[in-house]
Amino acid sequence: MRTHARLLTVTGIAAAALATAGLNTSAFAATTLSSGHVDVLDAEWDGADLHLHVHDEESGTEYEPADVTLSVPAAAKVANPGFGFLGSGSQVWLLPDTEAEADAAGVLFPGISTEHLTTGVFANNNVTYRLVSATRNGAATEDFSIYAGSGSRWFDSNTATTSYKSRAFAVATHNHANWAFEEAGTYQLTFRVQGTVGGVTESATETFTVVVSS
Repeated sequence: MRTHARLLTVTGIAAAALATAGLNTSAFAATTLSSGHVDVLDAEWDGADLHLHVHDEESGTEYEPADVTLSVPAAAKVANPGFGFLGSGSQVWLLPDTEAEADAAGVLFPGISTEHLTTGVFANNNVTYRLVSATRNGAATEDFSIYAGSGSRWFDSNTATTSYKSRAFAVATHNHANWAFEEAGTYQLTFRVQGTVGGVTESATETFTVVVSS
């Protein structure tokens, strides 16, 4: 059974204490996820509205995106595979598209899920995920992309192109690809999921925080 949770971890307790003291708690998230199978983009339909959650497949716990920090450690660094959209740096931080690789490196195995959307609800039985914006350390960034296999781009934050900003996914599916970060820093990735129900466009937009360590 899936549970909707706001976990108050040690970090969350510290944030609560600061809030009581009247201090700024914006830097604190209740939960940090750094390894295991996590559906970062997990769409759900409650019969009236679309929602986006972060679903930890390891524990079966579902989080609001604002309550989670996704951690990408230095151990995620690999040799740049040489795809042009990954820049000219010798290394990139990679969350791989296979669970075996992710487990071996001790990093997140990120998913994009529509498996909790029922067939017959959305037009053409699909929804679209859109990368609305991406920043690194507060400024627009070209350093984030998601790609499959040997360089087939799904999403790219490069502002020089309008391509690779949206992708349709069939409902009731579970999808994995490589998540690549070209520089260390704190990323804010805003995604929207959108679909049509009974001729009406429905959507949900959330921002996800990813901290990439040097």
